[in-house]
Amino acid sequence: MSEKYHIKPVPTAGRFRHVGKYGSVDWREDCARCSNCVKPRCVFDTYRKEAAYNRDPQTSIVPLYECRACLSCVQGCTKGILAISLNPEYLAMGDDYWKPDIMATTWNQADTGRVPVSGAGYRGRFHGFGFDSIWTDMSEIVRPTRDGIHGREYISTSVDIGPKPMRLSFSSDGKLLGEAADLIDLPLPLILDVPAWQVGGQEFARARLTTAAKLKTLAVARAAEVAGAPAAEIPFLVPLVGSEGLASVQTLLSQVRMVEFVDGPEVAALAAKAKATNPKLVLAVRLPLQGAAAERILQLNQAGVKVFHLGGDLHGCEVGVESPRHIKDVMREIHGRLVKAGVRDEITLIVAGGIALPEHMAKAIICGADLVAVDTALLVSLGCRVCRGVQGADHQDHCPAGVPKLEGAYAVQRMVNLMAAWHSQLLEVLGAMGIREVRRLRGEVGRAIFKEDVEREAFGDLLSR
Repeated sequence: MSEKYHIKPVPTAGRFRHVGKYGSVDWREDCARCSNCVKPRCVFDTYRKEAAYNRDPQTSIVPLYECRACLSCVQGCTKGILAISLNPEYLAMGDDYWKPDIMATTWNQADTGRVPVSGAGYRGRFHGFGFDSIWTDMSEIVRPTRDGIHGREYISTSVDIGPKPMRLSFSSDGKLLGEAADLIDLPLPLILDVPAWQVGGQEFARARLTTAAKLKTLAVARAAEVAGAPAAEIPFLVPLVGSEGLASVQTLLSQVRMVEFVDGPEVAALAAKAKATNPKLVLAVRLPLQGAAAERILQLNQAGVKVFHLGGDLHGCEVGVESPRHIKDVMREIHGRLVKAGVRDEITLIVAGGIALPEHMAKAIICGADLVAVDTALLVSLGCRVCRGVQGADHQDHCPAGVPKLEGAYAVQRMVNLMAAWHSQLLEVLGAMGIREVRRLRGEVGRAIFKEDVEREAFGDLLSR
């Protein structure tokens, strides 16, 4: 058995100002100065830090929002003068998809690399938009040998990228006929993608590549953004080729394992030229996430392209259509179309956009993807609040978290920590489902419950009236 894949996190405190969810409200005029005051007994020292702020209002206001909402002070105060309130700055972060809770969870995971645990259990909604409308099968969670990261069974999270023949042919003496497929074996079902909007520039691209090398996965970037990268990291680079053609990546084709082309009328010809330069090169085409992409995939499959990177918008929805659907619906359609055509196992599908949590990775694979591409979550791990309101040349000066100015080693460790937490949570999901390798999860819609399907089955007669 191969050695277990493990990501070693290193606790790395954020250099940005964490925005806390809760703040304490203290009606001091009614305080009786009790000798058994609950404030000094706060296990998080929230009130001690608040007292320091009260003595000098010029100090940081951050401690005022470090309350963890354990409510011990509220319940223990004999005069009932303490209360907990939500921080309005926290509620203003992000948008309807990239919610404040997602950002706070991502920050904490990037801090420690650990699985987030809530002692009070899950207190959120049980259904919602997109991935939140999928419930995964956790029927095997009671088996101690399959207890995720603590279990005794080996759970593989490895995936393959590249052309896979539908069948193997052997000669009479047992030799394999034909050439062996050039596959890229990744220990984690994700790659690191370019950001959804222009931010970070060359520094962020270099940090992304270094992170990919540490994780033994791949990072998509334009060649100019990673110029001067160490030779040891180049095999983990996936150069992105656009309308400029192969000129920008000509020197890299013999050093990298995979190259990605933005779809266009000449993409098949460009892919053929790249393959002629390096026959072992894995070719990928970047397509917009649309249901109609299935026909384009079948067309390019005939031209020898076997890997497709489907990019959705920031919220994980289709792009370029009037009524965009979510990844979960589009991927099920594309996956089903390729299965019907009898070519699904030949093709590798990478899906991007809206992958905000590790559960989204597992659910995207259930819907038919082979692996996912992570983009915005990487920025969030560095303190990004997904404001996107300040873009262009002046974004570097206005980014609240200072993402464009972050030191490379710091950014790399934060992203490694985040992926360590994601890997642990993927193991937890697979263990709870009784699945020992993530490849078996692809397209296994029977291991999940979709809210729309349940409602149609339960209320179909009523909805049709």
